[in-house]
Amino acid sequence: MSQKLPTLAVVGATGAVGTVMCELLSSRKNVWGEIRLVASPRSAGRTIVVRGEELTVQALGPEVFDGVDVAMFDVPDEVSAEWAPVAAAHGAVAVDNSGAFRMDPDVPLVVPEINPEQVRNRPKGVIANANCTTLTMIVAVAPLHREYGLRELVLASYQAVSGAGQDGIDVLHDQFTKIAGDRALGSRPGNVRQAVGEDLGPFPAPMAFNVVPWAGSLRDGGWSSEEVKMRNESRKILGLPDLKVSATCVRVPVVTGHSVAVHAVFGSEVDAEAARELLRHAPGVILVDDPAAGEFPMPIDAVGTDPTWVGRVRRAMDDPRALELFVTGDNLRKGAALNTAQIAELLVPELAAA
Repeated sequence: MSQKLPTLAVVGATGAVGTVMCELLSSRKNVWGEIRLVASPRSAGRTIVVRGEELTVQALGPEVFDGVDVAMFDVPDEVSAEWAPVAAAHGAVAVDNSGAFRMDPDVPLVVPEINPEQVRNRPKGVIANANCTTLTMIVAVAPLHREYGLRELVLASYQAVSGAGQDGIDVLHDQFTKIAGDRALGSRPGNVRQAVGEDLGPFPAPMAFNVVPWAGSLRDGGWSSEEVKMRNESRKILGLPDLKVSATCVRVPVVTGHSVAVHAVFGSEVDAEAARELLRHAPGVILVDDPAAGEFPMPIDAVGTDPTWVGRVRRAMDDPRALELFVTGDNLRKGAALNTAQIAELLVPELAAA
């Protein structure tokens, strides 16, 4: 007798990440039985094609979790904080893409290429997905840590506007449309601000013709929430509670694709070519590292793909234990929807055997 395939709910199916999730469910191996699409009441009734089938979006409520085995949450923190426990109480495993549960000691923070065994350790019935910037970087750092023993990370991010949601994408396009063709812009103080106008969307300054050294909200000591997340999540994922991490998070005028410049210090001497060889065979990583041929990882190439792209691998000039590298990846795929889908897929054998 064939086993019944598990039932999946996608909460936040109409958002930027939820949309990518629906695409992934249509293109990845089909391991799910019924799929329910769930969103806010204002989106209820919309139809979305998944696996070639037109599905109607249901309004978020307790009843949508009846009979659900896995519920994937692609919603803001406050929505996950309220509804993931409801899903768990209905017997579903909640796989949450928000920041609501990441640092909860009773909730595993899982990256399938690094710590897949952690999915079994879920006393609250919730599994957390890491921040998109952390995910872009950590998939490449983990194999190097296993070989050389990581001691310290100094990170500078280059984060796409889609990390701020659809509003961020729309604002960037609107700003470029508004100022297109004016070649005087950026040559005098204040003229970009004046041309863009007051509509900055989710950003504290214009994004067109600019980079903004700020992403997230203010935390103690002048750090941003994104910078604190990179530190805390890297420690938890790698199982290194005392890892030294310093991050500066920067928003750049890129639609999709977060990038990170990484300075990684290890416990033993490193070799750049040996590191490249490790990365060449690491799961979830693609090595693009031939500067002489103009080949390096860039978001315009990584967008729409699943791996973390890694390049510019070189040993630090002043420390034989340190490597420099540049990584980039699609923040809506591996940085959000894909990692969530991979976590959920790790649960399928367990659910099928139950």
